[in-house]
Amino acid sequence: MNKAIRWLPLLSGLLLSLAWPARGFPVLLLFALVPLFFVEDDHLKKRANNHSFGLFIKVFPAFIVFNTLTTWWIYNSTFFGVVMAVLINSILMSLSWWLFHLVRRSIKFPSQGYLSLIFIWISYEYLHHNWDLNWPWMTLGNGFSSWPSWIQWYEFTGTFGGSLWILATNILLYKIIDFWLIQRKPAGIANVVGLLFLIMVPPLVSFVRYYTYTEKVAPVDVVVVQPNIDPYDEQYELPADRVIAQASALAATVADQSTDFIVFPESMVQPDWSSGMMIWENDLENQPTIEMFRNGLLKSYPQTSLVVGYSTYREYAEGERIPKTARKFRQSDGYYDAYNTAFLIRNAPDLQRTHKSKLTPGVELMPFPWLLAPLGDFAIDLGGTVGQLGVDAERTPFKINDTLKVAPIICYESVFGEYVAEFVSNGANMLFIITNDGWWGDSPGHRQHADFASVRAIETRRSIGRSANTGTSCFVNQRGDIMQATEYWKPAAIRQILNANDTITFYVKYGDYIARISVMGMVLFLLIAISQHLMHRKL
Repeated sequence: MNKAIRWLPLLSGLLLSLAWPARGFPVLLLFALVPLFFVEDDHLKKRANNHSFGLFIKVFPAFIVFNTLTTWWIYNSTFFGVVMAVLINSILMSLSWWLFHLVRRSIKFPSQGYLSLIFIWISYEYLHHNWDLNWPWMTLGNGFSSWPSWIQWYEFTGTFGGSLWILATNILLYKIIDFWLIQRKPAGIANVVGLLFLIMVPPLVSFVRYYTYTEKVAPVDVVVVQPNIDPYDEQYELPADRVIAQASALAATVADQSTDFIVFPESMVQPDWSSGMMIWENDLENQPTIEMFRNGLLKSYPQTSLVVGYSTYREYAEGERIPKTARKFRQSDGYYDAYNTAFLIRNAPDLQRTHKSKLTPGVELMPFPWLLAPLGDFAIDLGGTVGQLGVDAERTPFKINDTLKVAPIICYESVFGEYVAEFVSNGANMLFIITNDGWWGDSPGHRQHADFASVRAIETRRSIGRSANTGTSCFVNQRGDIMQATEYWKPAAIRQILNANDTITFYVKYGDYIARISVMGMVLFLLIAISQHLMHRKL
């Protein structure tokens, strides 16, 4: 066993990777962490000869393997980004196990310390949803996103419920194996019954919910467009009128007078960089590209609403409050904000907009500006608007009428469950995800991102129309089933009748309550561990 210990972290990393979407086998997640428990327990038993931080070093290879094999595709857009994502995520995951080990090392009865891992790990995942270096992509509960029939109970718990399930199952399985194979003792009926309950009951409950769930009939006719503009060579070079004409022609191949919505992808309409013609929000009614849509598609389909991604700017007048996200003009003393924007365009005067507010670190968000502001010129350049973007304070859906509101979810925002739930709390009956996944090539990246839409549909019980610049565009029903998924790197337009819904789920009402409870649990365990450690030192 001693010789095998050094290889166990690599086994865990491989199992975690083989479980991950989009084409993994997520059942592996239910025992992928077991090898790490043997590593931690061995380190604890030899504590007299081992420094506590040695556990961090031992488990670190597991998470390097896991993160590298599942998010290597970030390399297609930036080498620096993949290094930072893999390294930071691996460090935080390893620190979670080290803190868990410190608790077990400090408390009187180490066997009681396993609960602390659940609290500590979920707290780490919650941090990764809410700080400047946010990267919730690897939340364990996302691991089942490609198997929606297994996770219907996320409407009560969100993805943190999935993380709780995975961690608890791994802990009980490890305890049973440890009792039987290592200690040669009976595992205990409570452990066995608990493990069987965890393995069988959540999926069974989910299957029943999946096959009995019925959507309320509230039909909305939606067209989703995938224009397939190369984000590296075309998106920021093609004239806006040409982009709009091509995308509109695609939409017209499937739309008609009964179409309620036509949804275009993120950042489809860009400023004319060669002429310096920017898209200023200060004067949108005179913006030529808005008129192109009104004189084109909306003239053909006057009852239709268009959801379109733009890159826009806003200049601040003298005396206005200047937010921290604002940039200074190079040739004057004025300030402006840059935005990743979604517009709802209808016949005049109805024009609504919202701004992307969960920003991608290093691309749209300068992490810890008080520290890193001098490095602003080194922001990762993916074309178009680079650097810190402006954000909205509220989650405001687009209002169509008194009974229908739709939420525009822009790209990376679709990975944040509670963030999306806020739109639903504010009245959204349906979700439209607009994104540009072409940066990552034909890799697991765009497929994973599409699968996460299934989780948002289950959590909120909202139908989704998903428009990607290139694959995967699709529709998602309220059970999380993906429908009419498009092929990568092919222009497409698809049409589907989706049902709106006004029911509020438990998760929408209470949000990430499991994560908040976990933070409190982590603090309590750490305080207990610190107090007991200090008591032992006095003795």
